[in-house]
Amino acid sequence: MKKLKMGMVGGGKGSFIGDVHRRASRIDGMVDLVCGAFSSDPQRSLESAEELGVAPERAYKSFEEMITKEKELPEGERMDFVSIVTPNHMHFPPAKLALENGFHVICDKPVTLTLDEAFDLQKVVKKSGKVFALTHNYTGYPMVKQARLMIQNGELGEIRKVVVQYLQGWLSTAVEETENKQASWRVDPKKSGIGGALGDIGTHAENLTEYITGKKIEKVAADLSSFGAGRVLDDDGNILLRLEGNTKGCMTISQIATGEENNLGIRVYGSKGSIAWYQENPNELTAYWLDKPKQIYTPGGNGTYEESTAYTRVPPGHPEGYLEGFATIYRSFVKEVVSVMEGNAISERPDFPTIHDGLRGMQFIYASVASNDNNAAWVSLKED
Repeated sequence: MKKLKMGMVGGGKGSFIGDVHRRASRIDGMVDLVCGAFSSDPQRSLESAEELGVAPERAYKSFEEMITKEKELPEGERMDFVSIVTPNHMHFPPAKLALENGFHVICDKPVTLTLDEAFDLQKVVKKSGKVFALTHNYTGYPMVKQARLMIQNGELGEIRKVVVQYLQGWLSTAVEETENKQASWRVDPKKSGIGGALGDIGTHAENLTEYITGKKIEKVAADLSSFGAGRVLDDDGNILLRLEGNTKGCMTISQIATGEENNLGIRVYGSKGSIAWYQENPNELTAYWLDKPKQIYTPGGNGTYEESTAYTRVPPGHPEGYLEGFATIYRSFVKEVVSVMEGNAISERPDFPTIHDGLRGMQFIYASVASNDNNAAWVSLKED
């Protein structure tokens, strides 16, 4: 497999998610970081490049400069793709410019600041003929793959109900008033968009629901709250869901659930059985049946599908999780990019989140806010 060269936008000194992406991209030995515009502060970008071992001449002062200069380099020397790890308001501009200049893109979620930008980016991706991936990392977990396959193969029967949660407590106090940069931009609508917790963790819950069940969320009825004094954006929400095929669901999200760390979980109930998966114990998927005892599936264990086992990197009983989930998306993305570079058409349904998933997330945010603004009335997700 050809090793690809990565350029990064954002992710400079002190960045949490930038470091996650860099570590994850290296796990399978398929990516080298060769350049970057690591900060909107040019000096900070140069300092970050030095810390990361990036050559000074490929440490850029802006993403515009990076894309322009890299395009001028000979093929085989220039970057192959761009990784975007900035706050939400800086997803669309570099993604659009990179795609228009012939570079593939992998971007952190949510895909854009606004729904209009998401629709525009979808057009740009299609016109470019380049690969675009979105890092909804939880879809990379082996037991999430197992759950999806069990539903696809009809093991649970008719899917009737979904219960999904994403509970955190890190915004229980006004941490945005301290030097916590992760909090300060997430509570700022100019940088985060119209959704607070909704955009940050709600889109993960939405994406996980649609990925595992294979069903689109058609309508939402949302009750959103801002418990933090002075906060404009939501930090808590309870949302009823109507999915395709008369499947019903409910979602609870919160960043003020005191004591919670990263409690993402999903339960799917069918006519023959049900499954339950929790991110804080990611190597176990529990299945409950009408006519037999419950089963606990583990990566590579008895009863797991070969297709899900293929996404684990270590022998059974060894824990994998957060970084490996990101790494799985990077690995699948790189394989797709290499395939396209070899002259093949882009896959219709690659096994990583795409611009379509990003658009679905933005539709979910906007429908939920519209519902909340209308006393939790049912609102349909705006389609393409």
